Amino acid sequence: MSLVSFHKVLIATAILFCGGFAVWELNRYLTDGSGSLLLGGAFGLIAIALVFYLIHLRRFLGDQNSG
Repeated sequence: MSLVSFHKVLIATAILFCGGFAVWELNRYLTDGSGSLLLGGAFGLIAIALVFYLIHLRRFLGDQNSG
């Protein structure tokens, strides 16, 4: 497994964690009314940013040969 492939797996795992934690915190906010809205929203934004990064990984790594 190449380093780039491992990096993709690691980022995908981080997306699943951040997305799951965001859903969990937003659910906690809806049931308890606690201050979990900010934390859930922050982790949701992090998950979205990681999805963007994973989609455009070749551009971030400087691979100009592939589109």
